[in-house]
Amino acid sequence: MASDPVASIIVPSYRGADRLPQLLDSLAAQKDSTPSFEVVVVVDGVDDGSVALLENESRLDLRSIVFPENRGRVAALNAGFEAARGDVLIRCDDDLLPAVDYVAAHVSAHQDGPGGVIGLYLNEYSTTPYAEVYGKDADQRFRRDAYNSASAVTWRYWAGNCSITREIWEAVGPYDSEYRLYGWEDVDYGYRIHAAGFEVHLAPELETPHRVAAVTTAVRSRRASHSGAARRLFERKHPQSGLPHAIPEWSLWNALVRGLSRVPLNPARLGGAVDSLLRFLPHGVGRKLVALSVESAALGGYRSPHTAKETF
Repeated sequence: MASDPVASIIVPSYRGADRLPQLLDSLAAQKDSTPSFEVVVVVDGVDDGSVALLENESRLDLRSIVFPENRGRVAALNAGFEAARGDVLIRCDDDLLPAVDYVAAHVSAHQDGPGGVIGLYLNEYSTTPYAEVYGKDADQRFRRDAYNSASAVTWRYWAGNCSITREIWEAVGPYDSEYRLYGWEDVDYGYRIHAAGFEVHLAPELETPHRVAAVTTAVRSRRASHSGAARRLFERKHPQSGLPHAIPEWSLWNALVRGLSRVPLNPARLGGAVDSLLRFLPHGVGRKLVALSVESAALGGYRSPHTAKETF
């Protein structure tokens, strides 16, 4: 019987038939000196051709888990981690494009002992007005702020390109199934690693291209609403986490955000209206409108988490 691999790559996938081929190509192209690894893909209940694609993959040590119905990303992650055989457990979303040293870099990052390792996204946007006036700039600011953050709060950046050792998985346990909408199941897990006494750090060498799904204000605002609702859940579970207050302090801008967050508008419809205007507005004005839509949607979801609808 073959020995267990050094690393396991866990890939949660929902309607991933268009994304998985590029991911698998990237993983199959890992350099020759890469430690042994397996790939565990969890197909989350919708077979759009993903199952056949995975069954025909012969280049990789690959196993697939197929849910008979959609159960959500947390369930997919937990199933993948439970099935993994490696000692280094790598979370890799199906819209990533790993470099040839991706697996080796994740494994190397754990040589000094158990901890949590985060590689930030290098977001790749399709050409949309949203991306040009807001998305690309916001992405650059996000990475800058992450690298400038104190080591005690890097857990806040836990996301879809990260890794732990089996020791941490056994100590911290599975992702929390109470997170059912978009967002914060990752932040929750990062915080639990930190709270258990393990270091969580950012690894610049693990920045990985990421094909962004939120390429319009409508999608970004809807996700912001879900994320705001999930943040309320996180704060209830971890009141000692030290997050900055979700309700912004007073300023003219924040007064606009607060006011709009109280208006019972569908975030996607508001974002769609902004999208329809962006091509006709000056760059700066468009950026402000996108920011207002996204920030008010997040605050609205936080204030009224019961109104957020599960659409992912």
